[in-house]
Amino acid sequence: MASLDAVITGLRPGDNVVFQVDDVPDYAPFARRFSVDAAKCGHMPVYFRFASHQPLLPAEIPAEVHELNPAAGFEGFIGSILSIIEQRGKGACYVFDCLSDLAADWYSDIMLGNFFQLTCPYLFEFDTYAYFALVRNRHASQVIDAIQNTAQVIIDIYHNGGRVYIHPIKVFKRHSPTMYMLHELRGETLEPITRSSDVARFFSDIRHSWLDLTETRVDTWKLALQHASGVIERMKAGILSSEEEERVQQKLLRMFIAREKRLFELASKYLDLPDLLAIGRRMIGTGLIGGKAVGMLVAQAILRGALPAIAAKLEPHDSFFIGSDVYYTYLVRNKAWWGRRRLSNPATFLDGVEETKIRILEGTFPRYIVEQFTQMLDYFGQSPIIVRSSSLLEDAYGNAFSGKYMSIFCPNQGTREESLASFVNAVKTIYASTINENALAYRRSRDLLEKDEQMALLVMRVSGDVYGKYFFPQLAGVGYSFNPYAWGKEIDPKAGFLRLVFGLGTRAVDRKDDYTRLVALNKPDERIVKSDASIKKYSQKRVDMLDLQVNSFTSPLFYKVSSEIQNNLPIHLFSTSGDLLSFHEVLGTTDFPKDMRLLLKTLEDAYSNPVDIEFTANFRSEAEYTINVLQCRPFQVKRDVHLVDQPGEIDEDRLIFKTEGPIIGTSIAAGVDILVYVEPEQYGMLAERDRYAVARAIGKVNAHPSCAGLKIAIVGPGRWGTTMPSLGIPVSFSEINNVSIIGEIAEMHEGLVPDVSLGTHFFNDLVEFDMLYFALHPGKAGYLIGKDIIKRLPNSLGDLVEDAGDMHDVLKVIDTRKCGGFGVIKAYMNSMEQRGFCYVEP
Repeated sequence: MASLDAVITGLRPGDNVVFQVDDVPDYAPFARRFSVDAAKCGHMPVYFRFASHQPLLPAEIPAEVHELNPAAGFEGFIGSILSIIEQRGKGACYVFDCLSDLAADWYSDIMLGNFFQLTCPYLFEFDTYAYFALVRNRHASQVIDAIQNTAQVIIDIYHNGGRVYIHPIKVFKRHSPTMYMLHELRGETLEPITRSSDVARFFSDIRHSWLDLTETRVDTWKLALQHASGVIERMKAGILSSEEEERVQQKLLRMFIAREKRLFELASKYLDLPDLLAIGRRMIGTGLIGGKAVGMLVAQAILRGALPAIAAKLEPHDSFFIGSDVYYTYLVRNKAWWGRRRLSNPATFLDGVEETKIRILEGTFPRYIVEQFTQMLDYFGQSPIIVRSSSLLEDAYGNAFSGKYMSIFCPNQGTREESLASFVNAVKTIYASTINENALAYRRSRDLLEKDEQMALLVMRVSGDVYGKYFFPQLAGVGYSFNPYAWGKEIDPKAGFLRLVFGLGTRAVDRKDDYTRLVALNKPDERIVKSDASIKKYSQKRVDMLDLQVNSFTSPLFYKVSSEIQNNLPIHLFSTSGDLLSFHEVLGTTDFPKDMRLLLKTLEDAYSNPVDIEFTANFRSEAEYTINVLQCRPFQVKRDVHLVDQPGEIDEDRLIFKTEGPIIGTSIAAGVDILVYVEPEQYGMLAERDRYAVARAIGKVNAHPSCAGLKIAIVGPGRWGTTMPSLGIPVSFSEINNVSIIGEIAEMHEGLVPDVSLGTHFFNDLVEFDMLYFALHPGKAGYLIGKDIIKRLPNSLGDLVEDAGDMHDVLKVIDTRKCGGFGVIKAYMNSMEQRGFCYVEP
């Protein structure tokens, strides 16, 4: 368009041109002229078609059309566009549908701004020419500011009195005496309107909402919530159809609850419109609230509706939700998005992870978000809070993400400024945990690396009370509606079980240097160990709590603080002496086990799937207590535990090991391709740094290309996955995620006992990846380790780990493909009968 070129002195490579219009048809003629001219010049225009309006380019205009679906998610949408830009290379010409429709598809002006701030600079790098449009006065001012600051050319298009006017707002690095004046389109000519009275008369007729200082521009999000509030009022008055109520409910569900089919259907069944409006009013930013938050809200709604008696005992929640768009905006603002994109690409997996993590940890939030953080913290006052990860994929059907992302306690006892700084640091730390190696490896192993994963946050008041200088709940733990480890014939797997601790629940879900109380809910008094000495040895020793005086998390020994915390605490329910947490009274004299069994069964029925929950409980007396359901998610357990045929008699000199349990998982009778064996005595003599080196070497075997698809078994002393090398082998889960069988030996030093760790994040990983777990107790009847035959089998460590050094005595890798005349290794593991062995078959 020669006259427009004259006004702005022509388009330049890298120009992103944004037309601000009252209606999309005002944009279409400019997009068409641009496309026709590009085609004539030999640049086939690329048209990104994604909006609900009529196509901008008719069929007779030659163009490469790409139809995209924004509703499928931001990540996939922008990824497709960036890939096309890369393929077309330098100097290409692009036409985009009106961007305002994206705000409707994503229910968020903020994400529209993020899209433009990522796409526009990328186009600029490729020296392209691109046309965009926005509908005027429809979007939040911070989004318009972001777009106008990023684009090279901004042009207002007006229709007034049957005439077309253009008004350039911004033209990057260009200037002329009349460039920024109002112009009238007369035929093919654009004439500047220079007379002041004519300009004043024109603009006085045009509504500019940003000129009204009494008006706050309402974005897509707020408009939806305001409309929902009006619908609820009309519902109360009985003047609204059920169809309209359902339509608005479905819209809010998609806005901030869930878009994944099964979770959406579950939420739509139990969260009504008033529930959703209450959630929306407690949100900071926009976007989805994530799987953990949805699980908590849906579980509480299920229990309120189905179990009135238990609902009366539920502790009310007053949580806040930080929407997933805040996370995305933070990445874009702090230039961490591109690094995250590389990490999510299988071809560049883990490239630049530390640089991206630093950008996240050192970034800043926009002022309006910080102001909302401050208002929320003022609401909580000095109550301790916990900031919990709640990503889009977390806690959904099929993907638990157990322990992959962080949650952080904020005791909240400092000044207002200190509390804000502590909270912001917690948010940044959780955001950075989205790119830790364990989380990325988990996503890759579940084919989720390229899926749209964003981090929302759940900010909760910590359940509990003040006891002396400490704050903690009396009981906490995890509960499962199905027990995959029935340690005796009297244990009913369908009754479920609890992993119970005194104090904060971190001790229940992390694999720490301690023990918890396992409770089979049909036999709550039953213990795995029976003798008084064993009960004392395998009871909880430390208590996780918040020290309000020093404003930090702490884990003192119970016997050292028991006398300090007894005020207002019915300690007899949990401890019958000052040094032993037995939980005898709470499990034997209260309705708590019965209530938890019913609660778990009700949630399992509603989910049509076994569930696991995190919970707290606080007692005033045996009869009066509250339960707080903090989290609920589908439990990825196989319930088809079956028998396998036992091989014939095995000579003892062919046995590698023999166990009588515990064995957890699906029974197997199969060959083992790779057996990794850590020699307990040798490992026990290593320095701590050398134990870490052994763990890294095992990770290299696990990830070696030649081991892909093979059945790998690992057997070693103490606890796999511990964070304390004195207790076992400190592998991360990503270093053993290809393993099929995992065994723990109680033989590293006196007093070390393998911990089945039911309910920990580590245990959830075993279940989710269908690994079989077993324990070995050398010296006990029914257990055996064939050290002689292990010594005779060849060690292939050096073939798989280049820098194995002097590890050969402590770490043995038996590759059956290289065992020559020794034969093959087979494993028989029967979890129903709790019997298993591994042996060499000629």
